[in-house]
Amino acid sequence: MAGAALAALLAQSAGALDLTFETPGAGKDLRDVLAAASLTREAGRAKADDPQAVFAAARADYARLLGALYSEGYYSGTISILLDGREAANIAPLDAPTTVRNVKVRITPGPRFQFSRATIAPLAKETELPTGYAIGQVARSGEVVAAATAGVEGWRDQGHAKAAVAGQSITANHRTQTLAADIALAPGPRVRFGQMDMKGYQRIKPRRLAKIAGFPTGKVFDPEKLDQVRTRLRRTEIFSSVTLTEADTLSPGPTIDALLEVVENKPRRIGFGGELASLDGATVSGYWLHRNLFGGGERFRIDGSVSGIGGSSGGPDYRLGARIDRPATLSPDTSAFIVTQIEKLDEEDYTSDGFLVGFGLTHIFNPRLTGEFGLSYSWAEVTDAFATTRFRQLALPMNLTWDNRDVPLDATTGYYLMADATPFVGFGATGTGAQLKGDFRAYRTLGSDRFVLAGRAQIGAVIGSELAETPRDYLFYSGGGGTVRGQPYQALGVNVLEGGALRTGGTKFLGLSAELRTDVTEKIGIVAFYDLGRIDPADFFDSAGDWHAGAGLGLRYNTGIGPIRFDVAGPVGGNTGDGVQIYLGIGQAF
Repeated sequence: MAGAALAALLAQSAGALDLTFETPGAGKDLRDVLAAASLTREAGRAKADDPQAVFAAARADYARLLGALYSEGYYSGTISILLDGREAANIAPLDAPTTVRNVKVRITPGPRFQFSRATIAPLAKETELPTGYAIGQVARSGEVVAAATAGVEGWRDQGHAKAAVAGQSITANHRTQTLAADIALAPGPRVRFGQMDMKGYQRIKPRRLAKIAGFPTGKVFDPEKLDQVRTRLRRTEIFSSVTLTEADTLSPGPTIDALLEVVENKPRRIGFGGELASLDGATVSGYWLHRNLFGGGERFRIDGSVSGIGGSSGGPDYRLGARIDRPATLSPDTSAFIVTQIEKLDEEDYTSDGFLVGFGLTHIFNPRLTGEFGLSYSWAEVTDAFATTRFRQLALPMNLTWDNRDVPLDATTGYYLMADATPFVGFGATGTGAQLKGDFRAYRTLGSDRFVLAGRAQIGAVIGSELAETPRDYLFYSGGGGTVRGQPYQALGVNVLEGGALRTGGTKFLGLSAELRTDVTEKIGIVAFYDLGRIDPADFFDSAGDWHAGAGLGLRYNTGIGPIRFDVAGPVGGNTGDGVQIYLGIGQAF
């Protein structure tokens, strides 16, 4: 036996596998479909030297190639797969060849069929069937499947959880080259949601797990509601796995129950980040996160950062903050939060020691729209070249964010819109008014997916409060990585005194940015960009305001968490800076 095995091995290695793949009468598109479906062809291209693997691929190919023909509307095709002259379908599995030197695959598709009948009944209201499932259309098998799926989903969307295909009749007429398809649906009763059983939880309290999930017991069945339950649980980041399964049978009522199975993540996480700009200096940041602090899904995060390290515009700035969010407060899509922050800033024209504490609510209206409302108290002691001023204010920060970008860190299509309104009441020397901000971003591919045009418009205004009475962190500056690259950080502000002896931010801001991004390879991309900014002390476009601009080129290296960004820019307008600036960070600039 050993000698026979050795002889077989020597015989197999004596010559490479010879593969012929023929599709007479097939066009290029059909041939590509058949080639992609064939395991035998793939084994031949890979020069497979295992006869058992080639034999198994050949036997599997009959069904795969037949399915490929059906998917394109060919129902009278013939398939032949010869292994050293023997039809693979006629070789018994226990009589598998010990050597395979020659493989010949021949597929004759025959004529293409059209639908002579395409019915499906009964249908729920507003059911949208695929346009390809109609008399006279190419009779692709996928259209039949798509029609059946659409019919079932139409009934499920109307509350019929157990809608199913009751029967189907599909007849191919080879003489007329047509296909008659009839699908019968069984809608079943309209049902409501029953109870949700839960398994797998460990640290989170079951009462809070149910509250966060927001399972709609008593409501009419809707598959979208199940997706909402899954989404609520996943966005907490408490769980590494969330599975919600409908019961196989209906309960009295009739109602449908569900089983929720979760696997919890490790509760703690730490992270670090950094950015570098040649004139602004380095920024290092880090955070510590607990996803389930008290067992009710509370998310507690501590953030710290030091910016302006080694920069030429002031000294280092220090910030330390903490925030705790409690999901499912008031409703499954509403969370409550408490936030606090201390900071010590050393800017070019002032220094500041500040403190903030606040609380509020965040509501997720839908997967794209999020709103936030809060109440905060802020205190800051600001020292400039002439005086020390204490700012104290009670604020009502409000925010709406619309985000339908495909990938937030590296978007190629979609829009992003953020609108902030922060009315504030000042105490002592602090004025009363409101800060308004808007940020709009748009992304579009050009020609092929290799080119992306990205645009950004920013606007800001302080109303009701005089410039000198407005807290410094409510005023606006322009320049640096977040506004105008190529200009120094916060280089454009307002000169309160002649010659710039006293300088501050403005009450009005406009910013425009445009980027053209292109991928050179799968990992490397290049970017050309132009940024424009304007600051006004009182009204938009008043005579005391000014513009500046910057432009440059950048490199992007794509990673699993977003592109590494390297930008080189210089001023192209205004008189607030000169020379080249370099920016290094993670993620696109916007």
